[in-house]
Formats: sequence, structure tokens, C-alpha cells
Amino acid sequence: MPLDKAKAPFTLPKLPYVEDALAPVISAKTISFHYGKHHATYVKTLNELIAGTAYEGLSLNQIVVHAAKDKNAAAKKIFNNAAQAWNHDFYWHSMTPKGGAPAGKIKDALEKSFGDLATFKKTFSQTAVGQFGSGWAWLVKDTDGALKIEATSNADTPIAHGGTPLLVADVWEHAYYLDYQNRRPDHIAAWLDKLVNWSFAEENLG
Repeated sequence: MPLDKAKAPFTLPKLPYVEDALAPVISAKTISFHYGKHHATYVKTLNELIAGTAYEGLSLNQIVVHAAKDKNAAAKKIFNNAAQAWNHDFYWHSMTPKGGAPAGKIKDALEKSFGDLATFKKTFSQTAVGQFGSGWAWLVKDTDGALKIEATSNADTPIAHGGTPLLVADVWEHAYYLDYQNRRPDHIAAWLDKLVNWSFAEENLG
């Protein structure tokens, strides 16, 4: 992932596909606003906030981890923008126009942890839909190697707490509202069935 090891000034990484590639689940209009406005603003604001600070010499991952532990108000703003920049880059890579069913190591890991794909999808959907307000639904690898599903609020991210994310669904309203309005369950169902990049999840599985 381009931003992982990059240092300031950060630039908006390119999408791994063209803006209309995820339609009809996610329209080009949604991608244009979400990527071109929201994601771009997080990157721009992060560069402004860290200029002249000790964070300026760190990678994006390092900024997220260090700012998460820093309790002052300035660090909180840095964390929010750094984590959102990281989360969004990870989110774009969590999707592919050629989504479908998992195979290989990731399929085996899902079955070991959840029993079967249907149970995983049900649990993931419940977590994503049940996240109150803005946030993210993650598939993560636990320290014992088992897979689990967790939600984070606002900009929070597993990497701030030593976690190993495999993939993520964005449940901020700007991720789906132009296409689904208030029908978050329909968006998540379509996302799981048609867009999940299982190859990316398997790479992160290690």
C-alpha cells in the first residue's frame, strides 16, 4: 500500500481501478466524492497539521500509532486525519470489480473461524449494519491466528491497537448514501457478495 511507508508530504494514492469500476454497487459519482473529496481532504489536512512537528518525519503507520497514544488535542486531530487517510487507502484495496467467493488460504481461515462463509457474511453484516453512526467494519487476524470481526467508530483503526486488519467496509454515510440512501443493510449485502477483494485479504493474512 503506497501510504504505508511514505513520509510527508503525503500525496493521495491512486485508486487501484477506474472510478466506475465498482458500479452498480458503488457508483462513479460516489467514488468521485468519497475519494476525490473526502479522502483527498484527509491527506491535505494531515500534511498541514504535521508540518514542523515531530510527526513530519514519520511514516503514515507510525503517525497513526504514535498519535493514538498522544493525549493532547493537536495529536487527536493528527490521528483523525492520519487514520482516515490510512483507513481509506486500505478500504479501496479491500474491493475489486472481480469480487466473489473466497478461495485458498483465506477460505480455509474463514471456515475455521466462522464455520462457513454464510456465517461469516451474517456476522460481518450484523457488525457493519449495527455500527452506530460513522465508522468501519473490519475482518482482522487475532494474535492467535484466528479471524474475528470488529467495528471501530469514526477514524479508529485496528493498527492503532496492534491489530492486523485483513479487509474493511466503510460505513460512514458518504460511502453509500448517494447510491443507497439509508439502506445500509442493502449496501453491505451487495458489498459482501460482489466487491470483496479476497486476494488482498489473503495477502494480509500472511
